[in-house]
Amino acid sequence: MNEGEIALAPLPQADGRIKNRPVVLLRRLPPFGDWLICGISTQLQQRVADFDELIASSDSEFARTGLKAASIIRLGFLAALPETALLGTIGVISRDLHRRLLANLCRHLSA
Repeated sequence: MNEGEIALAPLPQADGRIKNRPVVLLRRLPPFGDWLICGISTQLQQRVADFDELIASSDSEFARTGLKAASIIRLGFLAALPETALLGTIGVISRDLHRRLLANLCRHLSA
């Protein structure tokens, strides 16, 4: 698995149930190589401007993502997961979008 790929992972939902959800692989973490991931949601109204990223179905890269509907990449929904918890990849985001996500997160953390 590589940075910028979209994978499926079992994540807790608001009601406490575990559901397989799409996530973006942001970066491997030391020392064990776990993945820093962020969740993807179709709840577009939850988008945080200048932080989350929208992937519209009309975007040129939408087909490469493996997503079924317009979605937001939610930087506020972070987790660290071992690669063994990931159920496989379904797609990928562009390098530019991956860099923008990391920059948004870094900007927020260093403010």
